[in-house]
Amino acid sequence: MMIIDIVKVFLPTTLSFIIGIVLTPILTNYLYKYQMWKKKAGKIGLDGKETVIFNQLHKEKEVGTPKMGGVVVWLSVLITAMILWFLDYMFFGSIFTQLDFFSRNQTWIPIGAMLVGSLVGLIDDYLEIKGAGSHFSGGLSLKKRLLTVSFIALFCALWFYFKLGVATIWLPVLGDFYIGPLFILLFIIVAIGIYSGGVIDGVDGLSGGVFAAMFSAYAGIAFYQQQLDLAAFCGVVVGAILAFLWFNIPPARFYMSETGMMGLTIALSIVAFMTDSLGEGNGLIVLPVIAMPLVATTLSNIIQLISKKFWNKKIFLVAPLHHHFEAIGWPPYKVTMRYWVVSVVCAIFGLALALML
Repeated sequence: MMIIDIVKVFLPTTLSFIIGIVLTPILTNYLYKYQMWKKKAGKIGLDGKETVIFNQLHKEKEVGTPKMGGVVVWLSVLITAMILWFLDYMFFGSIFTQLDFFSRNQTWIPIGAMLVGSLVGLIDDYLEIKGAGSHFSGGLSLKKRLLTVSFIALFCALWFYFKLGVATIWLPVLGDFYIGPLFILLFIIVAIGIYSGGVIDGVDGLSGGVFAAMFSAYAGIAFYQQQLDLAAFCGVVVGAILAFLWFNIPPARFYMSETGMMGLTIALSIVAFMTDSLGEGNGLIVLPVIAMPLVATTLSNIIQLISKKFWNKKIFLVAPLHHHFEAIGWPPYKVTMRYWVVSVVCAIFGLALALML
């Protein structure tokens, strides 16, 4: 039986990777044909000022490398899920029934939320590329994107709370701790917090390796909890990310951009809650460990903003943190590889904690 469970996770993962590899040349041909990249280099920081150091580091790549690479990820996941669901429908009771991971109780919510977030991110990418000179120049505002993430998280939180009856989180020593309606607020805060770390998509190959490690850890946690459909979903996401990463390693053929980041960060937040008290586990408490690169990215931005606002000085040469390492002289490939190493270590440690606690 264990062999069947392992196959249920690894075979869809492999299929997702293959689909992503097949899709990518089609997508890249489109992106380059229609020049789906920013037409003017330059970035404005969260404080509304020009990011001089960042713009110096990335002025060439900003205008020559397409955005929207994240389409490879979510489209590969969706196609994989639909193929296996269709084969199960056509040949019910066969091996395809075992492989179908599209289930109401485990994967409808993360797949649906990932798709909605990704489509909104796609709109943002398109407006940033084609909206020059219009009201939407630069894409959707940060406020609009945060509202989108909040509404998606609110819908999911309400589903968890009212439909699934989840009102607890797992805490060390205390076990399942009842927080009642505060669960809804916590869900939204976590989703926004993880999404804020999505700015890690700023160096060739960086985001792909980081997210592959994180979803691999949660695949292991879900597998241990016997949430096999959820484990397969996480595996399929990893397979899709690896296909994206094949073409995103330096020099990148495209960037993941918002259509990848919004969908992935929302899905990661939901998976963390699904592997918590709902899955009789502790997936939420280990999220800061598994997602440490995202946490560090967000904290570096917050620290930089506070320091500039109250003391008129910068802690980092440029924020977020990975760009600081570039600014002090690390080559981009070194930043990427070291982040990969840290991500794998954090994922392994977080997985071990989840199994031990």
